[in-house]
Amino acid sequence: MNDYISDADSQVTVNLASRSYSIEIKPGLLNQLSKALGSFVSNEHVILVTDSNVAELYLESVVSQISEIAQRVDVICVNPGEESKSIPVCNELWQQMVDFNTDRQSVVVALGGGVVGDLAGFLAASFARGIRFIQIPTTLLAQVDSSVGGKVGVNLPSAKNMVGAFWQPEVVLIDPLVLETLDEANFRAGLAEVIKYGLIMDVDFFASLESSADLIGQREPKVLTRCIARCCQCKAAIVEEDERETSGRRAILNYGHTYGHAIEAVFGYGRFLHGEAIAIGMTCAARLALDLGMVPDSFVTRQTELFRKMKLPVDCPAERHDELLASMKHDKKVARGELKLILPVRIGEVVVLAAPEDQLIHDSLKN
Repeated sequence: MNDYISDADSQVTVNLASRSYSIEIKPGLLNQLSKALGSFVSNEHVILVTDSNVAELYLESVVSQISEIAQRVDVICVNPGEESKSIPVCNELWQQMVDFNTDRQSVVVALGGGVVGDLAGFLAASFARGIRFIQIPTTLLAQVDSSVGGKVGVNLPSAKNMVGAFWQPEVVLIDPLVLETLDEANFRAGLAEVIKYGLIMDVDFFASLESSADLIGQREPKVLTRCIARCCQCKAAIVEEDERETSGRRAILNYGHTYGHAIEAVFGYGRFLHGEAIAIGMTCAARLALDLGMVPDSFVTRQTELFRKMKLPVDCPAERHDELLASMKHDKKVARGELKLILPVRIGEVVVLAAPEDQLIHDSLKN
């Protein structure tokens, strides 16, 4: 990657008045938690939320470090995967928090990927009408996207992230070195969100991803640190403009997500990883924009080629398109019965538009 992002960019601030916080990005940070968390959990009760995969790798070390500064640490461990982001699981975990004597001075720490972060954040936002929480994301997707911005929540069987809240973390601690233990599929899935930032707001970043695809795929630490920092900068800028999605600006972060969330819901959480579904969704959205005359063929070609270079899927399943369209109409961006879609106009810019006629959306699902 070129020097578009400087090596000094290891801290990003999300400026939200009294809810402002920093995102610390530093290789090796997971082994420095006593220092990094000192001002946030000193002599406090910590509820550490993780999943069994992450626990096997990092739980012992993280609990040991936090125990050096916290009053006590209780652990909640869930099964990995989207199935844990549900109301039945929340019911169990709320009761566990009661059993832990959790109160309004307690702090929830999320150690894991997007599922753990969304779930832990929702637990924090809802328990005792809101307690503090901290994000320690361990997947690329969580580091560049879901851990930043304060969107937390759980899924309903037919609609992803439909129940939730805006609840900002106290701090986000990102260690790019943990990506060395991430399996290839999840690493590649995270790259879909990285590419998204270039597509929606930063043409130079997109070009740098095209030229650095091989190094990114090799997980070169300096390159990844720069990628993560730039994505966090982009998301912070959007969240600062539209924290609670009132102006419509934040909606651009959902490029490809209306399609992608429908794919996840219809085909079951698990057939596609979230990033894989979003890559397919962005491909469908680009195809629709092409049919509407909003972008040239070259846009679709560049986007698709970069997805393929990063080994991301671009083909929507050939079946159940009526169900996909019905699921899209339950999307959170439906307002007064009208579905809104985020569609590109050029690399680095997307717009929010009312969805066209159903047949055009159907056509965009076809490969």
